[in-house]
Amino acid sequence: MAKVYRDRKFDEEDVRIRPSRSTRPRSKERPKHSDAEDALVVTVDRGRITALLRSEVASSEKEILLTAVAARELGRKSVVVGDHVKVVGDLTGNPGTLARIIKIDERKNSLSRTVDDDPAQERRLVANVDQLAIVAACANPEPRHGFIDRALVVAFDQAITPIIVMTKRDLADPSEFLENYRTLDIPIFEIERGGNLDQLKDVLQNRMTVLLGHSGVGKSTLVNALIEENQRATGSVNEVTGRGRHTSSSAIALPLPNGGFVIDTPGVRSFGLSHIDRNRVIGAFPEFAEIIARCPKNCTHMEESCALNHSPELQGKSERRLESLRTLLTSSAGTEY
Repeated sequence: MAKVYRDRKFDEEDVRIRPSRSTRPRSKERPKHSDAEDALVVTVDRGRITALLRSEVASSEKEILLTAVAARELGRKSVVVGDHVKVVGDLTGNPGTLARIIKIDERKNSLSRTVDDDPAQERRLVANVDQLAIVAACANPEPRHGFIDRALVVAFDQAITPIIVMTKRDLADPSEFLENYRTLDIPIFEIERGGNLDQLKDVLQNRMTVLLGHSGVGKSTLVNALIEENQRATGSVNEVTGRGRHTSSSAIALPLPNGGFVIDTPGVRSFGLSHIDRNRVIGAFPEFAEIIARCPKNCTHMEESCALNHSPELQGKSERRLESLRTLLTSSAGTEY
């Protein structure tokens, strides 16, 4: 039987079949990658991932940093700093080589924010952290309760230990500002430029700690002092707007001299919390659990009928602790930062 294509006729015997470029039969089974090695993601920048090889392939005397890309099936923006991943390919770390991330291990937690409180725009910043260091300046720029409260909500939600670090102590006394956080039983550090950081270093040792703060509060300066190297660019505060200039464009995990890592993150301008479960916030205040169980249905804990306003058990307890709970609940629902 002849086939007609435009004005030409072809017999089936004339049809050429292009041979397959591969001699191996096609299979639906994906490679198992039994030779994959463990690595820690230390930075992600425009699709290129830098990962620290954490297996026996890496010498204990010399760390191997790999440049890698994520496998297509993992999806875009799937890998974040702090991820534990499986890598294959060239694992020498030599210039010009490229490894491939084929699996992201299960995360124990992650630090995320929503953009302008739009839950559809949740952005994961880092993963697998032990501590969240909330960095604020005593002055220039002025500290904001809303930002610290929101960061605390995220820490409590993900079971991350929070720390408050107040920089530029030589410019202003933060005692009044910090009064509302003294009863939260979390470490608070007040540091000045060039000051002693030994106590803070002890808290960070052998832990993965992410630093979070507005631009201009001195995160990069603090990081340089902690790692004892001048690796992060530092900037200044705009005198007109009172806001800091971004000096870090991407998150990066840097090793501490005595063990552990600090993750420096770009300065944030907003920190939405639409993705946070309010019940997890309440769970961070166990002393109020029995009282809250007696609250009216759908109680927001802000109205007059709330059981927290009519409980003799609260007599003698710090009112600031209750104020802190309500501040955090308000932060998780509102848009102020």
